[in-house]
Amino acid sequence: MATRAPFLKTRYSGYLHRQVPQEDTELTHVGPETPCGEYMRRFWNPVCFSDELTDLPKRVRILGEDLVVFRDRSGAVGLLELHCPHRGTSLEFGLVGDKGIRCCYHGWLFGVDGAILETPGEPADSTLKDRLFHGAYPIHEAMGMVFAYMGPPAEMPQFPVYDSLIRPGYRVIPGRKYFYPCNWLQIQDNTMDPAHTAFLHTIVSGAMFTEEFGVLPELDFLETPIGMIYVATRRVGDNCWARMVETVLPNLQQVAPIWENGRQEHAFSGPMMSRWLVPMDDTNTMFIELRHVSETDGETPAWWANREEMLPGQIAADSYEEGQRRPGDFEAQVSQRPIAVHGLEHLSETDRGISMFRRQIRRGIRAVRDGNDPAGVVREAGAVIPTYCNNTVIHMPPAATEAMDKKMMRDAGLRLARNYLKAPPLQMAAE
Repeated sequence: MATRAPFLKTRYSGYLHRQVPQEDTELTHVGPETPCGEYMRRFWNPVCFSDELTDLPKRVRILGEDLVVFRDRSGAVGLLELHCPHRGTSLEFGLVGDKGIRCCYHGWLFGVDGAILETPGEPADSTLKDRLFHGAYPIHEAMGMVFAYMGPPAEMPQFPVYDSLIRPGYRVIPGRKYFYPCNWLQIQDNTMDPAHTAFLHTIVSGAMFTEEFGVLPELDFLETPIGMIYVATRRVGDNCWARMVETVLPNLQQVAPIWENGRQEHAFSGPMMSRWLVPMDDTNTMFIELRHVSETDGETPAWWANREEMLPGQIAADSYEEGQRRPGDFEAQVSQRPIAVHGLEHLSETDRGISMFRRQIRRGIRAVRDGNDPAGVVREAGAVIPTYCNNTVIHMPPAATEAMDKKMMRDAGLRLARNYLKAPPLQMAAE
């Protein structure tokens, strides 16, 4: 756990905060042999989009490891350690061939599984290539993305199939990929922080989504079998709008449609986006997203099906001054320091979801330490995993008093969420 800075109880007491506590390394460090790094290696993580693989190899950094990803001419995808085992030349300058990738320096050829296929210049009777392998990781290609499993080979799980990604009437398309120069956790924490959508994205910087987001919601947080959801309920006229955004452990966000305004009644909507926050290292994170696009005309805004269009409020402002005047997620999260210091935080009632999420990650880390599967790892082949992200709008006229209305909305949101957990709507629709 993080060490705690002293609570300041008098005015002008900044002198007492000269010593900044260390970051919470159990949750924030992701390299090999670190607790969180070994935990995250038990899951499949995206590496890049499939269409990024051309006739040239691509250098990537994932979980503190420098790697090269490529597609050879047979169509097979490889993810290999970056440096050639012969003399250390980077394979980002390698030659992609009919099978595998060849080092530009001395021509050693490596298959997608790390097999050394050729060692030009060695004697004809050399057994070097038969005795050695180059470091490689298993790959799974799906939905226009390349995923990798970087954990212990004997512990490799099934590739997860979430019901939100195969729901009838929707197609899933690659979206945007971008990067934040900060730790993954302070970005993923934001998933379970619904209060910021009212303040940061509406009250402070103007309505980045819809005006109705400016109402501070009634909040609850529930664990799911694979992560957690927040339940944010808002009053919109005679309607109660229940918004549920989801974390799928360890680092997948599912976000409900941001074009919702709560003015039309409707049932469970499902997500508009599934986005992985992949740690490149302790202080750099890759965002890589899939977009959910309805095949029914008008149900999804046209701009969301255009991969070039960016979700509002996500990347750095065009200038420092603009960032000060209209900050977004980038400014709010990156400015927490390269690694946020939990020992300086003062978590409050609205931060219950952040505390819950961090506890889930600690449980997963300790499960791995104790030789067990963490929550969210899939062992059953062919299983379709329920998810719960959605907007729901129900007709519910206001109660007699504000206090009674807030309780009524909160109860309604919780009732909906618990019913969804008992009978996942996307599973029911597919049956």
